[in-house]
Amino acid sequence: MSHDTASGATAGEETITMYADYVCPFCYLGEASLEQYRERREQPLDVEWHPFDLRGGQRGPNGEIDTTIENGKDEDYYAQARENVERLQEEYDVEMSLSIAREVDSKNAQQAAVYVREAYPEKFEDFHERVFDALWQDERDIGDPDVLADIAMGLGIDAADLRAAIDDDERESALEERFAEAKGAGVTGVPTFAYEGYAARGAVPPEQLERLVEG
Repeated sequence: MSHDTASGATAGEETITMYADYVCPFCYLGEASLEQYRERREQPLDVEWHPFDLRGGQRGPNGEIDTTIENGKDEDYYAQARENVERLQEEYDVEMSLSIAREVDSKNAQQAAVYVREAYPEKFEDFHERVFDALWQDERDIGDPDVLADIAMGLGIDAADLRAAIDDDERESALEERFAEAKGAGVTGVPTFAYEGYAARGAVPPEQLERLVEG
């Protein structure tokens, strides 16, 4: 599965913004739908990934996920979500060994991804893809710096520098500002695809992304 997500548009290319969180299975599926749309387009379409904190409402004062904080989602919600994930897996021909990731905190992964996009822009697409795959195909805890360092080393990214970026308080504050920017833009859930003032929310099919971009 390819997640050809770029760090910025080249001259003359159209750009769609995708708000996403690695722990959202519908983001993984939404990227598959987006890639199918991009593959059948005649003109290139650049993708700007924007981080979103799906579980931000469950963060305690120390920034860690507090599972005792009610998130309004009961077992019926998760059962329905699993059914929808499984349906879309078949529809988009996506392999996933996991359908829900309730215990994983993606904040470290998102902070690492922003760092890679800045320091190793040519390797960002691969890193972004491998983080998604590590969770949804390999069931690895992408909140674990050891897992992220392993992914980084596989791409020739300095693991010590990546760990330092994850531990950097200023980078964490900057990431939280990106989360706040998403909310300020009216994004309430992910994936959300935005194009020139219009938006589509959810793992929508390629045809809907085509209508979003092409009218």
